[in-house]
Amino acid sequence: HNQTYMVIPTALAYIRHMSGMWQDVLSVHHRLVPFLAPPKFAGTSAWPWSYSCSTGDSITSLAFNYRLGEITVSCAIRDTCDAVNRRMIGGHMPQPTEDDWRGIAKKFFEKWNFPNCIGAIDGKHICIQAPSNSGSLYYNYKTTFSVVLMALVDAEYCFRVVHVGDFGRSSDGGVFAGSVLGRGLEAGTLSVPGDAVIPAAEHLGNMPFTVVGDAAFPLKTHLMRPYPGRDISRERNVVENAFGILSSRWRIFHRRINLHPKKVDAIVLTACILYNFLLKLTENQRWLEEQEGNQLEDVERMGGNRGRQGTYAVREKLCQYFSSPEGSAPWQDHMV
Repeated sequence: HNQTYMVIPTALAYIRHMSGMWQDVLSVHHRLVPFLAPPKFAGTSAWPWSYSCSTGDSITSLAFNYRLGEITVSCAIRDTCDAVNRRMIGGHMPQPTEDDWRGIAKKFFEKWNFPNCIGAIDGKHICIQAPSNSGSLYYNYKTTFSVVLMALVDAEYCFRVVHVGDFGRSSDGGVFAGSVLGRGLEAGTLSVPGDAVIPAAEHLGNMPFTVVGDAAFPLKTHLMRPYPGRDISRERNVVENAFGILSSRWRIFHRRINLHPKKVDAIVLTACILYNFLLKLTENQRWLEEQEGNQLEDVERMGGNRGRQGTYAVREKLCQYFSSPEGSAPWQDHMV
């Protein structure tokens, strides 16, 4: 994973170039120089966060290998996360505009044959060591302790919106409904385009732009889930593959993270931002092939199972479209 070790120096160079503010970056850079690289790279650049997250080594292991205090290593990782999250989120995970949503929908239609789709959404458990005196707050249905990462991914595996930090036990509706994404979609404050006609299906009338999720999510006008016992496999593969690439690139997600939950939240956000920074479509297949199974556990439920009356009508219209000559893929009858 030598390529991954190069992330932090490259990211810091990008921050210096884009922000014009050297103070924060240089302070982080100089503090990280001695110990972020593997021994053969030590002293060449700023390595700590990248080495820890790409290999999955613990802070104790890093501190022992480089003869440094655990507090020193912990502070360096914290400062790296702070610098990346402040300086890079605006360039590599900005809030989508109406034109951005339209571009995402266009890509989904071209690549996945799904009209008016502005992203695939899913939630995963990030496994952590049980925090002191936390009771069952972080205890999930998989009998591990975790925080929840919820992400909206576009047609090219890029994280567009992430929400991290909910308790692992929050599996019955609180995560999506309480997130900025869920509240924004419900209130119509995310600049999502208005209803539009599906190409070659004018008889269905105007259709809303929607997010695609699995059965863990509630059925809403702006959020489509499959029929009971069914799965929206092709479109949801996008978000599943994105999580697979994320855990393959950052192997810290292959183990239980022994840090305070707030530090875990910062590390997960940094990992997602740098994932977008490094995203190259030509390399995605290689990362998917290298992943060792699904290292991130699914969230069981993200909302209630009952939807409003109008939401069922939207799903029925989409079903009609996918069954019609205009919306069907040439191979689908042979695959079902």
